[in-house]
Amino acid sequence: MLRLDTESAVPLVVQIVDGLQSLVAAGTLAPGARLPSIRQLAPTLGVSVFTVVEAYDRLVALGTLQSRPHAGFFVRQRSAVPAPHDAAQAVQFDAQWYLRQIFESRTLAIKAGCGWLPQDWLFDDGLRRAFRQLASEDADLGGYGHPFGHPGLRGVVADQLRERQVSASADQVLLTQGSSQALDLLARQLVQPGEAVLVDEPGYPNVLYILRFLGARLIPVPRTAEGYDMAAFEAALAEHKPRAIFTQPRLQSPTNSVAPLRQLLRMLQVAEQANLTIVENDIYADLDPGLHPTLASLDQLQRVAYLGSFSKTISPNLRVGYVAARSDLLEQLALRKMVSGLTSSDLNERLIHRALTEGRWRKHLSAVRERLAGAQQRVAARLRALGFELFSEQSAGLYLWARHPDLADSAHLSSQAAERGIMLGPGHLFYIEPRQTGWLRFNVAFSEDEALWAFLETAIREQAPD
Repeated sequence: MLRLDTESAVPLVVQIVDGLQSLVAAGTLAPGARLPSIRQLAPTLGVSVFTVVEAYDRLVALGTLQSRPHAGFFVRQRSAVPAPHDAAQAVQFDAQWYLRQIFESRTLAIKAGCGWLPQDWLFDDGLRRAFRQLASEDADLGGYGHPFGHPGLRGVVADQLRERQVSASADQVLLTQGSSQALDLLARQLVQPGEAVLVDEPGYPNVLYILRFLGARLIPVPRTAEGYDMAAFEAALAEHKPRAIFTQPRLQSPTNSVAPLRQLLRMLQVAEQANLTIVENDIYADLDPGLHPTLASLDQLQRVAYLGSFSKTISPNLRVGYVAARSDLLEQLALRKMVSGLTSSDLNERLIHRALTEGRWRKHLSAVRERLAGAQQRVAARLRALGFELFSEQSAGLYLWARHPDLADSAHLSSQAAERGIMLGPGHLFYIEPRQTGWLRFNVAFSEDEALWAFLETAIREQAPD
C-alpha cells in the first residue's frame, strides 16, 4: 500500500499521513473503505504501532479517516462539493450582504469596499512571535478563561485607556469576542423591542443589524463632514426619548469623519439631561495618530460605554475586543456574556497580550498609520481626478466616502464590479432604510489596484451624458 523512505528527513508519521491522503485523493482508497488495523499496518511498513497510532489519529483529525469503535478505521464519506458558481452571483447586495457575503466572497480579488486591513499590514510578525513564546511555555491550555477575560490583557487595555485620558482600572474592562459581541451585549442590555435608539446615518452596518434583530426603532442622527448634525440629534432626542445612542465619533464608518470637541461636550450635556446612555464605538482609535478627545475621556465612563478592538491592527481572526464601562453596567454585561457564550478565548487573549507587550507594537502601529496617511492622500487624489465628490478628508483612517455625479446607483455599480472580481462598498448598506444612492465606501488600503481604476473610468465613461 505504502512505501516509506527511512533515509528521508520527513518523519515517518508524516510520510504515512501524506501517503494515505494521496491514495484517498486518487480514489485508490474509496469512501467507506476499511484500512488495515494498527497491528496489521505496523509490521507491514516496518514501524512501531505508536507511529501508526499517531498517523491514524492525525488522519481522523484531518477528516480523512473515521474511527468506529470495535470496527477499525475507515475512509470518511466526503460531503458533496457545492457546484461552482460565478463570483458575481456570490455577492447579492441586499441587507445581509455585509454580515455574510462580504466574508464568503473570497473570489473577489480586489476588496476596495471591505472593512479590514490587508494581511501584510497586520502585526503578523508580532503575532507569530507571540505564538512561539506561548508554545514554549508550560501553559495551561485546558479549562475556561476568566469571565471578564485574561487579566494581563485587561491591564494593558486599562493602560491604553489612560493614554487616551480615560481613567479606567482593569476591573472596568470586559474582554469580548471582537467588538461585535460587545455591541451585541450592550444592545441587549440597553434596548428593549419597540424602543427608540439613536444611530449614526450613514452608520456602522453591524450596529444597524444588531439593533434591527432586537426589534429596536432606529432613529437616524445624520453625519456631516464636521461630525454630527447637532440640531437633528437634539430634535430626535426630544421627540423619541431614546434610552441609548450607538455612535462612532472618530474615523467613523463609512464617512471617516471626526466629531470636534464642541459637539462631544454638547452631546454629553444633552445626554445628561435626557438620561441617555452613550455607546462609543472607537474601534479605529489605533489608526488615529492624533490626540482627539473621546466621549469616554470627557465623561470618564459615567454615562459612556467605550468599545475597542484588536481586529483592525493585529488579527481579525482572533476575535478579541473589549468594552470599558462603569462597574454596575459591566457586571450586567459580563453576566450576559456568560449566559450567551460562557467565557471568551483565554488563549486568543493571551496571544494578543503577548503581541502588545513584546516590544515592537508601537513601531508597527506607527508604520500602519504612515501607510494609511499615504494611501488616503493618493486615493483621494485619484477619486477627485475622476470627478468624485469626497464627503470628508482626513489624514488617517481606513475610508473615503465618495460619489460621482454620473454614477447614481452604487448598488448596480457594485454588482457590475463583482463580475470583474472587485468588491465595492455600496452606500445603501449604511442607511437605516435601503435607498438608491451614489455613495460608495472605499477602503484606501485596498484601493490602489489599477484594475479598480480602469473599471471606474469605464463605468463613468459609459454613464456620462452625450
